[in-house]
Amino acid sequence: MSDAIREVVLVGGGHAHAIVLRQFGLHPSPHLRLTLVSDVEQTPYSGMLPGHVAGFYDFEDCHIDLKPLAEFAGARFVRGRASGVDLQENILQCDEGRSIPFDNLSLDIGSTPATVRVPGAMEHAIPAKPVSHFLQHWYRLLETVKANPQQPLSLGIVGGGAGGVELALNVRSRLHRMLQQAGQSSDTISQQLQLHLFHRGSELMSGHAPVVRRRLQRLLVRYGVRLHLNESVVAVKPGVEVVCESGLQQRCDRLFWVTQASAPSWLAASGLATDEAGFVLVGDTLQSLSHPQIFAAGDIATMKHYPRPKAGVFAVRQGQPLFENLRRLGNGESLRPYVPQKQILALIGTGDGRAIASRGSWGLGPWRLLWWWKDWIDRRFMTQFEGLSGE
Repeated sequence: MSDAIREVVLVGGGHAHAIVLRQFGLHPSPHLRLTLVSDVEQTPYSGMLPGHVAGFYDFEDCHIDLKPLAEFAGARFVRGRASGVDLQENILQCDEGRSIPFDNLSLDIGSTPATVRVPGAMEHAIPAKPVSHFLQHWYRLLETVKANPQQPLSLGIVGGGAGGVELALNVRSRLHRMLQQAGQSSDTISQQLQLHLFHRGSELMSGHAPVVRRRLQRLLVRYGVRLHLNESVVAVKPGVEVVCESGLQQRCDRLFWVTQASAPSWLAASGLATDEAGFVLVGDTLQSLSHPQIFAAGDIATMKHYPRPKAGVFAVRQGQPLFENLRRLGNGESLRPYVPQKQILALIGTGDGRAIASRGSWGLGPWRLLWWWKDWIDRRFMTQFEGLSGE
């Protein structure tokens, strides 16, 4: 094989790339030179974000610091947002006008909620992703509530999938607890705090077992969340007025958008093969079907032969095989196929120190033991990124 060093550029600090960087720190490759490009220095771990919203975790608990992780891996860290890729010249383009050449490029940039098609949503709603943007709005809301605990508050969430339901439960838990600590009674809080969940389907969380959907719906109703099922949001007017196809209109002080994921348009525009939603189509080795010098993992990728939901657990599982194939690339070895598991165990935090387990056709909870188990799994995942140094 050639002694030439391959330039490998990792775009995005998602779960898979975090694992790749850690593995290269533990098992360096003399044949690869790594560069990490990310628009944030602190990358969130999705498993703990709802718990952070509920107040169970600090910011540091649920974020990975990318700069020391890149240093540990021997990678150059570039702060920037990718905006395009020249697949003929193998050059990554960034918003700031910076161009970064590569031999191989790996994408792990996550996804964003599909708000573009709804008039007013981009201007007046708060998308759940990117997480850094969402958290800025969430922290400001917490400060507002803390400063004015007697002020009525109406919040809306668009999207009745797992993300929207879990966000609703954890938002409600955090604000209810804050208002109680400010001296408000439960009766006063129920009148003062309104939380609306808009969902275009007749049932929440269509990808989960009926027992899980029923239990979570009952829990939302018990906690006073106002469910608007079979309601498609068609516009968001100034003043955060939510307009539904049925004619329903509801004013909210804040509106969080947690709908089906979408991909940035520059991926398809570059010439990469994508699915109908714009996500990069990859084969079993996690290489692009159209351009083998490109790899993709996490939410931004769709495995052609093994399509799976956009969930953090799949991104985590792709980290090790992505590392192995990048290492094999440097060694001039053949790449190995990866077959993801068919089903995952989802542990859904309910914001009250409990969790529901969902897998296939069965579900358990909500139980405190399940929350303890989820907390243990998430903390163990984050522990692997602590105390890393490039020295």
